[in-house]
Amino acid sequence: MSADVFYYSKGGNTEKIATAMAKALGVTPKDVATDLVRPVDTVFIGASVYAGRPAPEVSDFLKRNKDKIGKIVVFGSSASGKSTWQKISAAGKDLGITVSDQYYSCPGHFLFMHKGRPNQEDLDKAAKFARENQ
Repeated sequence: MSADVFYYSKGGNTEKIATAMAKALGVTPKDVATDLVRPVDTVFIGASVYAGRPAPEVSDFLKRNKDKIGKIVVFGSSASGKSTWQKISAAGKDLGITVSDQYYSCPGHFLFMHKGRPNQEDLDKAAKFARENQ
């Protein structure tokens, strides 16, 4: 089974999670501006919540790469506590991509909220999640 990790991160929180997951899987995390170079069984796709939804760059990535993705597994962070799973999974399903019902989300630091998050415990949980859901 092949796996890869892609993310969109404005503040760096989701990038930290992507890096922990990718390290656990033995791959290099990539920004969603990068396309898949080969078909992949499992694509971990991460984004934070911005104004109640994931960044449009994530939907664009899915559209460009839909024929190379076996399934997506969603992850991310949010200061508000809202997960991007519902919005990203809907975008994937609309494109005919299989979407895992498992997802990883943790608090992300923004302004005065959740200072220091994601922390090492969050990153360790993300790595474990990636290994268990590849």
